Amino acid sequence: MQLWATEFQIPGMSLSLKVRQSLHLKKSEFQQVAVVDTYALGRVLLLDGIIQTTDKDEFVYHEMITQVALNGHPNPENVLIIGGGDGGALREVVGHPSVKKGVMVEIDEEVVKASKEFFPQLSCSFAHEKGELIIEDGIKYVKGHKNIFDIIIVDSTDPIGPAVELFSADFYSHAAACLKEDGMLVVQSESPFFNADIIRKVYDGISQSFALTKLYLAAVPTYPGGLWSFTIGSKKHDPEMINNPQAKADSFKYYTPYVHRAAFKLPPFVQEIIL
Repeated sequence: MQLWATEFQIPGMSLSLKVRQSLHLKKSEFQQVAVVDTYALGRVLLLDGIIQTTDKDEFVYHEMITQVALNGHPNPENVLIIGGGDGGALREVVGHPSVKKGVMVEIDEEVVKASKEFFPQLSCSFAHEKGELIIEDGIKYVKGHKNIFDIIIVDSTDPIGPAVELFSADFYSHAAACLKEDGMLVVQSESPFFNADIIRKVYDGISQSFALTKLYLAAVPTYPGGLWSFTIGSKKHDPEMINNPQAKADSFKYYTPYVHRAAFKLPPFVQEIIL
């Protein structure tokens, strides 16, 4: 008998992966947390049946949601990550030479536990001396802290369930208040092929609280459409530029200064979404 894991990505389209072994399945307070070992992508983390990260392509997403802001800001010392329970974004943050403290606030401890057991290349960040893990509602955390962080990274699930408010203009205004006067906010903003409405809502919402708002792209094969968007808001610095003198050029698998600048060059169909 063959075992397959299928994510029903959008109506009429799914992604199926042949499974070598089912490793973990647990219902948390918020969602079903599953880990499977697949032939094509290695280990895969799924939340409520939706792929979050895989051994094969995790580096693309984690590098691009972090390094653009880390190298676009001239001196990012204190960084906050909302979500990101697998630890991949925190790994990138604490590895940056400018960063003194990376705080990750994750609402679901079961995601953290699963990552610690099955994704050591991601969860290694939890033991880093510059990292701090807090199990808490990230929205409440942001609302309770003012003028503290240089960068906020929202590594969230899709806008369903507890993540819905993370895609709201109200949350972005609180995030702006949580940032210092030259701070940056970066969020994952879904697929330009299938979620144009979400991209437009995120872009418009961030624009209300930040002087500069820009959209950039990366190729993530396991996410719907294979092309993923990120939206970045900045109070002062142009995130399209490499502003950090400590920016690293050759220690990544996807990100480079060239990719950084190229990611902001949008195809016409994507540009039309935010016009």
